[in-house]
Amino acid sequence: MSGLEVTLTIAGLALITLLTRGFFILPDRDLPMPGWLQEALRYAPIGALAALVTPEIVMTQGHLIDTWREPRVLGALAATAWYLWRRDLLGTIVVGTATMLIFRVGLGW
Repeated sequence: MSGLEVTLTIAGLALITLLTRGFFILPDRDLPMPGWLQEALRYAPIGALAALVTPEIVMTQGHLIDTWREPRVLGALAATAWYLWRRDLLGTIVVGTATMLIFRVGLGW
């Protein structure tokens, strides 16, 4: 790519980003939204997080995990159990990571 093409590409991407994100930032007043949409948007962050994390837990190299002898699955199960027991986010992260490391590093899975 030439310098001009790179510059045009960057400018185009910046413009697209400004238009898509500015749609929510630039208006002087709130955009009217139906109640059902406002309620649904409350769950968007957790849905996006689940969509990112779940494939990392249940897949390896593009294929579903076919054994329970997988540190990521055991770490996720331990983290879920901890969260259901204590409702503590930091503890959930520590327990899940520690469980995964114990099985991966300690036992060599």
